Amino acid sequence: MSVKSREVDVSFEASEAHNNLRNILHSCSKFAQVGDLNESGNAISELLKFLDSLLDASLSEPDNQHVENDAFEALAEIHRYICSSTNQEVVDALSFELPKAVSKFASISSRFFDKADSIIDQFITKCGPRDMLSILCNTLGYSSEMTKAASYIVLPLAGLSKVFVLIKRRQFEQAKEAIPIILNVLTAVSLESEDEELEGVFERAVEIANSIYEVCNKLEGVAKEKLQSLLGLYVLQCLALVSVSLSYQASSCHSLVLQLSQISSNCGLSYLSLLTTYDVETVAGSVFGEDGDYMGCLSHVKHGAALSVIWGHVSEEVARTAKEDLVAIKDELCNNLTERWQAIGTLRHVLSFVNFPWELKKHTIEFLLCITVGGISGNNDDKHVEWSSYMPTLFAALQAVKMIIMYTPDPELRKKSFAVLKGVLADIPISQRFDILKALITNTDSSSMIAIFIDLVRREMHTEVCSRTSIVKNVPHMDNEAHPDVSFWTPSVLELVELVLRPPQGGPPSLPEQSDAVLSALNLYRFVLMTESTGKTNRTGVVSRSSLLKVYNEWLLPLRTLVTGIIAENKNDYDELAVDTLCTLNPLELVLYRCIELVEEKLQQSS
Repeated sequence: MSVKSREVDVSFEASEAHNNLRNILHSCSKFAQVGDLNESGNAISELLKFLDSLLDASLSEPDNQHVENDAFEALAEIHRYICSSTNQEVVDALSFELPKAVSKFASISSRFFDKADSIIDQFITKCGPRDMLSILCNTLGYSSEMTKAASYIVLPLAGLSKVFVLIKRRQFEQAKEAIPIILNVLTAVSLESEDEELEGVFERAVEIANSIYEVCNKLEGVAKEKLQSLLGLYVLQCLALVSVSLSYQASSCHSLVLQLSQISSNCGLSYLSLLTTYDVETVAGSVFGEDGDYMGCLSHVKHGAALSVIWGHVSEEVARTAKEDLVAIKDELCNNLTERWQAIGTLRHVLSFVNFPWELKKHTIEFLLCITVGGISGNNDDKHVEWSSYMPTLFAALQAVKMIIMYTPDPELRKKSFAVLKGVLADIPISQRFDILKALITNTDSSSMIAIFIDLVRREMHTEVCSRTSIVKNVPHMDNEAHPDVSFWTPSVLELVELVLRPPQGGPPSLPEQSDAVLSALNLYRFVLMTESTGKTNRTGVVSRSSLLKVYNEWLLPLRTLVTGIIAENKNDYDELAVDTLCTLNPLELVLYRCIELVEEKLQQSS
């Protein structure tokens, strides 16, 4: 020991604070030894107040070395006391409260962290592991009141990783009680703390996973299967939290993902199963049964399942560690429609969660692009077993892709996302595709996105016309009844146009805000009217006189009045807003007048 250190020790040992600490510890021993629980509790409360006063002084005067040294020497004194104590009652009494108290000091410096860790280690050595499991979980629960919760929970997490491997009986039952507590704290802290603070937290979280896996290897039968299932849920939740909390570029993030991927693979969680058959509710139900509200702590397991595969797509090292062949998996998904739909439903969780970094969303879109473009299509697979049960999931996936298109700052990602959107739509049986597009339109506020969806409707209708024409040319004597009209060429398409040109809330659409949607709706109406007129058909009812009159009087004329009024108001203004308004409305005005002319011609022919 250096001369300077001896001077500091003498200074603390000669101080009133040191005498107070010695007296408090003596009281703890005396009252615990005689079994006076009330006085023993009072002594421990006094010890906690003493430690809190040292902590407050250290935090309020961070540059005061003397104050910091006093606090450190107090922890050292407590450590020596516990190491030398032969009274189990005293150690047990202190173990309930001191882990909380000393964990608060962890944020001051590394030497405080190490000393507090040593104190907790002594309790783990001298107390039963099952008792310490409960105590450390209780210590974790205290973190919600801490201003530096991330630094605080590292010590109890480290302690838990040591305790799990010491439990000799009912390991699964003990882990089942502890894991929800750990995950709830990890979730709460990870969404509030900075990257740097969380690295240590997740390093300890991974140590816990390794400890539980070590226990799994010692078990057999049902207990092993259940503990592996629980570990899988834990790892997937941690993987999602790491991905959202740490910087995507950070080496620590990739290191943690690598370790979690290896544990996940060791638990038997393959990439294909995670994308297609892994059911969080079913797995959690088999683990927790009917005991309590366990799903709250598993709020991001589905995200973790998707991210397991995406991280493998990002990093060849991760895929190798997980013993996975991404090329084979992509081929399997391309060639199996049901599995592809299941995978799309799983991967949507990455796209829809706002807190994930854009880099991970970009890689998710690229993966979706690989499996949706060029795969076996579901265009004519209306008889597919239970295909309708997948429609809500596919709709949710399309909604998530839509949000990427709307909000990504990357033009290339926007382009790829649109390709994915079209690829997923192509997978949907054509009998349901119109309803999906209509639902996307009615659940979208963006005029530009509505315009895109309406244009997709028009493209589908144009494809049907071309296909029908090709059939007629190649097989001139084919019975038309054998190839009935599919869903797009029905009166429903006019209802879709009406949603935009005459919104349900009444009145004409809002211009110029809705100009993109209005222009697209007018183009769709013009296309339908011209196609039906040229082909002398009326599948949509567009050329019936009643429909023409309704469109003319209720859609087009009110819209013309609105457009001409706005143009008149802005034509003599030369500010930027007025110029932009005119530029926006000019193409709309041209298409509007063409629609009016077509309707007037048809009305004259029918009179």
